[in-house]
Amino acid sequence: MNIDKLKSSYRNYLKLNENLSSFTWFGVGGSTEMLFLPDNIDRAISFIKDKPPQLKIFVIGAGSNILIRDNGIPGASISTKNLNKLSIDINGIITAEAGSLDINVARFAREHERTGLEFLVGIPGTIGGGIRMNSGAFGSEFKKILIDVKAINNSGIIRIFTSEELGMKYRSIDVGDEWFFYSARLKTSKGIKNKIQNRMKDIIQLRKKAQPTGVKTGGSTFMNTSNYKAWKLIDKAGCRGLKLGDAKVSEKHCNFIINTKKSSASEIEKLGELIRKKVLESSGIMLNWEIRKVGIKWKSNLVCTL
Repeated sequence: MNIDKLKSSYRNYLKLNENLSSFTWFGVGGSTEMLFLPDNIDRAISFIKDKPPQLKIFVIGAGSNILIRDNGIPGASISTKNLNKLSIDINGIITAEAGSLDINVARFAREHERTGLEFLVGIPGTIGGGIRMNSGAFGSEFKKILIDVKAINNSGIIRIFTSEELGMKYRSIDVGDEWFFYSARLKTSKGIKNKIQNRMKDIIQLRKKAQPTGVKTGGSTFMNTSNYKAWKLIDKAGCRGLKLGDAKVSEKHCNFIINTKKSSASEIEKLGELIRKKVLESSGIMLNWEIRKVGIKWKSNLVCTL
């Protein structure tokens, strides 16, 4: 199917040259040539199978851990916000579509008196994105709860990956971006509803106490390792409160960058790179980005201030 026919066949679910800033927590970024908003998994699969092989796909979940560059994303972007069905079987295995918000999955498990997913209330993302990043918080991560995930690649090939086959590591997996994860099975244990609820409340309070909330941010900017906490290195390098335009290092938790007003994606990325430089000079350690930077790279000369 050529591009024109694809646009005609899926016109009720497509937006052309759509700005993506409203699809990310940072509230920044350029446009995508084609934004596809499927209303169900079958339509998403059909679109991927029907599209021309040369049309590249980028998948957007909650947009909580990505930085879309100002020049946008070429090709087609798929939003999973309507792919959010949840179900549970007699063994307590929860099946969640890719666009299911982590917090909603935790609540769904609580209502069915299943434990093990409480940590998801502390992760502002979706199941699909959580698997892609092996997201984690408060002592757990997706690697511990994932049984398997259904996926389709850019060529329309469908397969199931087990947790082991994904090669899940700290905030990364071994499977490339050409695979779109669309439905996952998660393991749980029998629990007591009020204990599950209390644990969820504790996690929410801990998150509010330790992290900036109610602001435009992308979550943790840089990865931790077993040898160091990124925020400690950033703080030691004197970067707490560092500003570049309307981008600022959070004073509450300096591994978070905040869009204070109308920052550009390039300001946020340049501020991140300046942090990496200062940390390297201070500690000899080069921080690795946890936030995914996507799209056509910027070109700009910007001045940073404290």
